[in-house]
Amino acid sequence: MSSTNSPEAVKKLLENMQGDLRALSLECKKKFPPVKEAAESGIIKVKTIAARNTEILAALKENSSEVVQPFLMGCGTKEPKITQLCLAAIQRLMSHEVVSETAAGNIINMLWQLMENSLEELKLLQTVLVLLTTNTVVHDEALSKAIVLCFRLHFTKDNITNNTAAATVRQVVTVVFERMVAEDERHRDIIEQPALVQANSNRRSVSTLKPCAKDAYMLFQDLCQLVNADAPYWLVGMTEMTRTFGLELLESVLNDFPQVFLQHQEFSFLLKERVCPLVIKLFSPNIKFRQGSNTSSSPAPVEKPYFPICMRLLRVVSVLIKQFYSLLVTECEIFLSLLVKFLDADKPQWLRAVAVESIHRLCVQPQLLRSFCQSYDMKQHSTKVFRDIVNALGSFIQSLFLVPPTGNPATANQAGNNNAGGTVSAPANPGMLGIGGGVTLLPAFEYRGTWIPILTITVQGSAKATYLEMLDKVEPPTIPEGYAMSVAFHCLLDLVRGITSMIEGELGETEMECQTSSEAASSTTQSSEQQELQSTADEMDKEIVNRAVWEEMVNACWCGLLAALSLLLDASTDEAATENILKAELTMAALCGRLGLVTSRDAFITAICKGSLPPHYALTVLNTTTAATLSNKSYSIQGQSVMMISPSSESHQQVVAVGQPLAVQPQGTVMLTSKNIQCMRTLLNLAHCHGAVLGTSWQLVLATLQHLVWILGLKPSSGGALKPGRAVEGPSTVLTTAVMTDLPVISNILSRLFESSQYLDDVSLHHLINALCSLSVEAMDMAYGNNKEPSLFAVAKLLETGLVNMHRIEILWRPLTGHLLEVCQHPNSRMREWGAEALTSLIKAGLTFNHDPPLSQNQRLQLLLLNPLKEMSNINHPDIRLKQLECVLQILQSQGDSLGPGWPLVLGVMGAIRNDQGESLIRTAFQCLQLVVTDFLPTMPCTCLQIVVDVAGSFGLHNQELNISLTSIGLLWNISDYFFQRGEIIEKELNKEEAAQQKQAEEKGVVLNRPFHPAPPFDCLWLCLYAKLGELCVDPRPAVRKSAGQTLFSTIGAHGTLLQHSTWHTVIWKVLFHLLDRVRESSTTADKEKIESGGGNILIHHSRDTAEKQWAETWVLTLAGVARIFNTRRYLLQPLGDFSRAWDVLLDHIQSAALSKNNEVSLAALKSFQEILQIVSPVRDSDKPETPPAVNVPVSVLLGSISGPGLSRPFVRTDSIGERLGRYSSSEPPVVTDELEDLNLWWAAWNTWYRIGSESTKPPITFDKLTFIPSQPFLTALIQIYPALYQHIKTGFNMDDLQKLGVILHSAVSVPISSDASPFILPSYTEAVLTSLQEAVLTALDVLQKAICVGPENMQIMYPAIFDQLLAFVEFSCKPPQYGQLETKHIANAKYNQAEWVALNYVPFAERSLEVVVDLYQKTACHKAVVNEKVLQNIIKTLRVPLSLKYSCPSESTWKLAVSSLLKVLSIGLPVARQHASSGKFDSMWPELANTFEDFLFTKSIPPDNLSIQEFQRNESIDVEVVQLISTEILPYANFIPKEFVGQIMTMLNKGSIHSQSSSFTEAEIDIRLREEFSKMCFETLLQFSFSNKVTTPQEGYISRMALSVLLKRSQDVLHRYIEDERLSGKCPLPRQQVTEIIFVLKAVSTLIDSLKKTQPENVDGNTWAQVIALYPTLVECITCSSSEVCSALKEALVPFKDFMQPPASKVQNGES
Repeated sequence: MSSTNSPEAVKKLLENMQGDLRALSLECKKKFPPVKEAAESGIIKVKTIAARNTEILAALKENSSEVVQPFLMGCGTKEPKITQLCLAAIQRLMSHEVVSETAAGNIINMLWQLMENSLEELKLLQTVLVLLTTNTVVHDEALSKAIVLCFRLHFTKDNITNNTAAATVRQVVTVVFERMVAEDERHRDIIEQPALVQANSNRRSVSTLKPCAKDAYMLFQDLCQLVNADAPYWLVGMTEMTRTFGLELLESVLNDFPQVFLQHQEFSFLLKERVCPLVIKLFSPNIKFRQGSNTSSSPAPVEKPYFPICMRLLRVVSVLIKQFYSLLVTECEIFLSLLVKFLDADKPQWLRAVAVESIHRLCVQPQLLRSFCQSYDMKQHSTKVFRDIVNALGSFIQSLFLVPPTGNPATANQAGNNNAGGTVSAPANPGMLGIGGGVTLLPAFEYRGTWIPILTITVQGSAKATYLEMLDKVEPPTIPEGYAMSVAFHCLLDLVRGITSMIEGELGETEMECQTSSEAASSTTQSSEQQELQSTADEMDKEIVNRAVWEEMVNACWCGLLAALSLLLDASTDEAATENILKAELTMAALCGRLGLVTSRDAFITAICKGSLPPHYALTVLNTTTAATLSNKSYSIQGQSVMMISPSSESHQQVVAVGQPLAVQPQGTVMLTSKNIQCMRTLLNLAHCHGAVLGTSWQLVLATLQHLVWILGLKPSSGGALKPGRAVEGPSTVLTTAVMTDLPVISNILSRLFESSQYLDDVSLHHLINALCSLSVEAMDMAYGNNKEPSLFAVAKLLETGLVNMHRIEILWRPLTGHLLEVCQHPNSRMREWGAEALTSLIKAGLTFNHDPPLSQNQRLQLLLLNPLKEMSNINHPDIRLKQLECVLQILQSQGDSLGPGWPLVLGVMGAIRNDQGESLIRTAFQCLQLVVTDFLPTMPCTCLQIVVDVAGSFGLHNQELNISLTSIGLLWNISDYFFQRGEIIEKELNKEEAAQQKQAEEKGVVLNRPFHPAPPFDCLWLCLYAKLGELCVDPRPAVRKSAGQTLFSTIGAHGTLLQHSTWHTVIWKVLFHLLDRVRESSTTADKEKIESGGGNILIHHSRDTAEKQWAETWVLTLAGVARIFNTRRYLLQPLGDFSRAWDVLLDHIQSAALSKNNEVSLAALKSFQEILQIVSPVRDSDKPETPPAVNVPVSVLLGSISGPGLSRPFVRTDSIGERLGRYSSSEPPVVTDELEDLNLWWAAWNTWYRIGSESTKPPITFDKLTFIPSQPFLTALIQIYPALYQHIKTGFNMDDLQKLGVILHSAVSVPISSDASPFILPSYTEAVLTSLQEAVLTALDVLQKAICVGPENMQIMYPAIFDQLLAFVEFSCKPPQYGQLETKHIANAKYNQAEWVALNYVPFAERSLEVVVDLYQKTACHKAVVNEKVLQNIIKTLRVPLSLKYSCPSESTWKLAVSSLLKVLSIGLPVARQHASSGKFDSMWPELANTFEDFLFTKSIPPDNLSIQEFQRNESIDVEVVQLISTEILPYANFIPKEFVGQIMTMLNKGSIHSQSSSFTEAEIDIRLREEFSKMCFETLLQFSFSNKVTTPQEGYISRMALSVLLKRSQDVLHRYIEDERLSGKCPLPRQQVTEIIFVLKAVSTLIDSLKKTQPENVDGNTWAQVIALYPTLVECITCSSSEVCSALKEALVPFKDFMQPPASKVQNGES
């Protein structure tokens, strides 16, 4: 002590001592001289010591007995003043530690005497205290005496003394133990062999203990003896002692010096052997006591529990358990069991209160609780102490609610149900809490009418007791209402807080260690590895042990905790209390979750969930799953059955919301209180912070949230977040402003909860997803069969979860989308809509998310993301499909460039739209397709192009919306254009892909299968396109067919050059011919019913008003297209090998079309036929011109342009044929086919033509209204084909073929026309025009005859046949041809509007044919064949018909033309005939000719009455021409001509010269009408011929002379008869004809004389002159006639006779002649 050792201090001490001694001597001077002396000698002694010793203090101490003596004597005087002085002096000495052991003993003895005399009690205590605290000199007996002294002072009458003594005792006891601790400290370094302590050794055998320890031991032992009411061993002289004080001392020692007991076996032994039994014994009254049991009835009166002792005992127990638990395991078990018992309801209130306080002390020590658990609960046959404690607390809390507390009369009145009085009673209206006028309410629990206030008793986490500290109370205190409850409540909270923080801390450490050890293990070197492994293994074992403990702790306590907390939660009316309860439940749930204790975790979560929902809310999840394990089995706590108390219905909470429950059947409304909302927030908090450990309980959590969200009316918005929205059901949701402000917060937390799912590990995330899915399944089940608003919570949250977990979307994609697809199929539209919304949002988000690696490098993921989009195609609901397509559209707009391998899926979605799915769907899908075709073809893999073609084609086939179909055909055109422009790139890529697939296929050993397989992939692409268009070409709708047809042929036309040569084979057979077959079939089976209108108010033209007519158009288009391809691509097709077969098929199609009973088709077929005949044969290499001639093929002039009908599409690019040939010539030169094959093709064409001609023009057997008769344009076209065809086959064209041709030409011309068509074909009857058909026929023959003309000799035998054909046509002029049995009207009589057949006016045709004949004959008269085949005779024979008819001919022009033709022909033919006279080839011709002349010149037909004189004269001049021909061409060559013929001619001339008058003329015209010119001509010819000097044979001269004499004789007779008759008639005029006759005879006579004069005189026979002159007298006789006409004729006849009036010649001359 530096303060007492310093020289100044020592000096001061000496001065003080001397002063004290002086003062003492002064006081004692009078009464006590011995004392005075002693004091004086003491002064000297002190001075001496100070003078002699340097170490003054040490010296003082040595002599302390002497130094102290005077003071001891002073105390002995018992004088207060002196005593006080002495005690002060002694204390000063003590404080300077200058008192030796002996002196101390003496002091103590002196103090004992003072005590016994009850003097200076306080001073005494002070002195003892100083003595014992300043040093350690007092030991053993002295010490015990000092302690007893203090004890004795404690039991005086004086309160102050008592208290001071009590304090001193406490201090002294402490000092004793402190000394022992200090002693241990000093000896700590010396390792001593502890002597073995025998368990049964005498208590007093403490020889092994060091001095201080021994004192402490003895003291503690005696304290136990005293408390147990036994005599002390060491504290001799104790007179009385209270248990309460003893217990307090024991408690303080145990509490302050635990290490003493733990380190020294002797002390441990005391604890076990003395303290514990003592405590247990003292507890017995409390245990046995039952409150309210009748004492008189029990056999022995039971001692009542005594509060002070009981309370102190509990304190001791607390200390024992806290400090010496490890030593006293068994004993603690008993103590703890007792504590638990004290909570029983039949114990006094105060006892229960202190017991709860004690338990609270334990609850704040989690490590202790852990030890209990390890020592008891985890041992096999031990009491489950920890469990019991928790359960006891639970039962305790329940008992407080169930049993009104009646232990204290003071509280009974309050605790009774007298709620009317007192400010603390609960308000009458539970729903209106806190709304009344400013009422502030105490926090409280209320349950079934029991109202218990919550008192603020302690700071959280510290067990500050109230009643355990009431050491001054003897009577049991009055426990305020709610105190016990509040403590118990805090016990629970602290218990939970302690356990959870402890376990979680340890868990965290373990996890850290695991982590570090695993890291260490990875970095260790070889050598240290062994020990590393060892330590890791140890750690593992440690963890296993720890985990067992943790699990046991939780398992032990959770039932009780949950029961109590649930009850409290339900009863709580205070927000803070509720918050604490919820927090406890939450932490427990989280802990159970972390430890993987599913049942308990779910139970806590269920409790929170139940708290969130209105009371008795029917939520199956909570009532079935875990709740079953809770509510159906009650927890047996200490034999009491504790039911899980379900929430009480009357809630004293503010109602903040009223809403609809989420149920299948509509129920009433339910109310949410603020507590529900508070629970909800806890639930959200739990899910948010501890989602990772929720596992399967997500189900509970989410189900509850779903119901709350529903009741609060939160509806999902975009992205899955829930926003306050009005429920569809109507205004049943009522929200207070309080909750309205909360809603956005709740909504926000809800979203954040799912956002935080991104931090969950994969397993937890799966739990969350599964829970959401099963929730959703329930919602779906609920929504079945009604159209109520469904709960969309699960779907919305699935969406939200998916969106925030995009970075690892793969692991949850399948379950997530799989479920959403099911939702999409739900019958409830709202549900479906949200399913689709969620699914499409996820897909879009997935595709736009910045994945690592990016999607472009992770094709599998991309396909995975797009797959659900494809799956949606299996759903039939149109709204879903619309969503799907809108999604596709958005994907295309945002991601179109990077879809890559996803294209097939996306295109598949568009293609999956079926025809029956409604217009809007198809329209949207089509919009997507249009976008693809316009923007994305270049970005997609070329392998997808075929899918694009298929999809576009499928839209063409949809029949919902015509425009879409037509536009899709347009798209196909655009696609084909794209193929064309990027052909090379596409081809390269496809070939690469093909090679890869081929390799795969080979590896797998399967055959690569794709459409059009052998063709190269790029060609297959084209073929697919063609095939699609081909399908569209037979669509039921005409417009589609037309458009598709045009596109198909344009495409093949424009882009066909890209195809490989071999692919053309497929194009021809699989595409074009296949199409033709289908079209032909459809056309022939098409319906003939009239279609009224084309849908809506569209009028249909009559040419398209039946399906058949509409199909006809298609057939026309198709055939024309195919023909054009054959034409333009012949150079490609011909080398293909089976071209001739293809040619035959094409011809067959043309034939069947031409023979179809439809004018449009048949005509078009011929146009196609004509087109393929334009083809120029392929040229041989040797003479190949620079530009192949195909380019220069002239388009048929006859038909006009033969471009396909309506092919309005411009060809984008057609390379010249030269280029095309060039392309092939480099790789494979075109195989030039030989002439023979070529000829075969043309002969096939000829045969087809012949079949068409013969079939179509063959008259039908029967006729009715519907009989089909080919039209004129058709026939015209048919015949017009022939010239072109002939060019190709002329080399082999023979007579048989000509025969066939003739038949067809003849039949064609014979076909009548229908009366309604006639005005278009013939403008009017009067105009003599040829129809185009007739022109064509003549052209055909013309071509033929021209060919024969330049052809080889052997062809000329065909001339006669051509003449026959033409002559047959000439006959039509008089006898129109018959068409079968059909009755035709003459065209002039036809009525346009009737369906009748009209024969054409054939006259112009016949006349033209005649002209042709004449022309031809002029050229060919000398040809051998013409001569041999009697062509001339045939011509004459034919002309005889119109000539003999003359005026009876249908047309006047005919006979005139016939005459002129005859004249022309004869002028050429007669010389030939004469030339061949000897051969007899013309023998049969002459009679024919004679008859013809006869028939014409003396026709039987009568001229029409209206014939004018001029006409007559003109006609007469024609007759005259004929006679002139006879006179110039025939008669001069009589010697080459058969006699009979000449005779016939003569007879005819004779006849003509006399008999030619007509009898029908009027008198006035008679002189003109008598054909005088003709008669004259005949006479002249006759005469000329008669007097010809070239008469070679006498016979001829005879004939002519004969004829003259006959003529003259007849004239004579006529004149004679006339004169007779004139004479007889007198005044009567003669008949008209007789007068005419005489006039004619007179004229004939004058003519004859004229003729005779003109003839050479030598030709005239003398007899003839004689006969002429003999007429003279007869003529003179006629002068008397009366008719002036006759007179004038007579005059003319008489005048020529003047030439005979000459003088007669000499006889000689006459004789000579």
